[in-house]
Amino acid sequence: MGEARSGEAVSDVAAELARHLRWLEAAGVREVPVPVLAVEPPAPAAHARQAGPAAERGAPAGRAPASPPPPGQQAPPAAPREAPARTPAPVAPAPVAGAHRIGEKGCGSAALVQVRDALGDCRRCKLAGGRTTLVFGVGNPQAELVFVGEGPGADEDREGEPFVGKAGQLLTKMIQAMGYQREQVYIANVVKCRPPGNRNPEPDEIEACEPFLRAQLAAIRPRVVVALGKFAAQTLLRDTTPITRLRGRWREYEGIRLMPTFHPAYLLRSPEEKKKAWEDLQLVMKELGQPPPGR
Repeated sequence: MGEARSGEAVSDVAAELARHLRWLEAAGVREVPVPVLAVEPPAPAAHARQAGPAAERGAPAGRAPASPPPPGQQAPPAAPREAPARTPAPVAPAPVAGAHRIGEKGCGSAALVQVRDALGDCRRCKLAGGRTTLVFGVGNPQAELVFVGEGPGADEDREGEPFVGKAGQLLTKMIQAMGYQREQVYIANVVKCRPPGNRNPEPDEIEACEPFLRAQLAAIRPRVVVALGKFAAQTLLRDTTPITRLRGRWREYEGIRLMPTFHPAYLLRSPEEKKKAWEDLQLVMKELGQPPPGR
């Protein structure tokens, strides 16, 4: 009976190791370190306990070492190749799918995580070759208000978050003037990688990124989108009208109210236009039921 139980235990271990090896193969793991088998030490102890009662029944003590090992003990020679089942190393490889999680920057909901997973380590256009970080988005995944800009700059490329440089600081002040905190809204860009030298994004680059921006907006489903600058407005509206003529007038995007206005970077260069941008934002506040400043 003791030998049968020992054989069953070894069979169970072998079966578990085989299941784990199949899992590793499915996960794409082909090579792992082979340490000493973690399950080997308990085996002799188990057989020693089984031998004990036999000795008490009168089995000669000197003959025990010469006894042939139980059949179940034949498995260990092949076991070291299966050792990874008892080590943490096999679980380290990067997942082949579902690489992003709720709580990561810009991924505050399951729907946004799906968009981020679909985007992946994007190499769909030449911007990927010069980026440091892919800048997905940031903010409230259930935001009623979304701001869409043009693309990351040097600060954003370094931090992995849109609008964190000087233009971003101005945008944050604009958001606060509207009665919101930055974390209450969602912020994204037309392109997710920095154009070299902060140049304008090119048509093929916009074309590669646009589906993911649209998927982000579909995942959030805000009440209002503010398109910051001509690239955001023209991309979402598919309208090449200059921003100077688009701004300040309500448009529709997929059933969502959209307000085009000037980009904060443009306002830094042309502070005399800030009054017009503020007028545009006050229209947004009215649409969202935000009280006018000072009330």
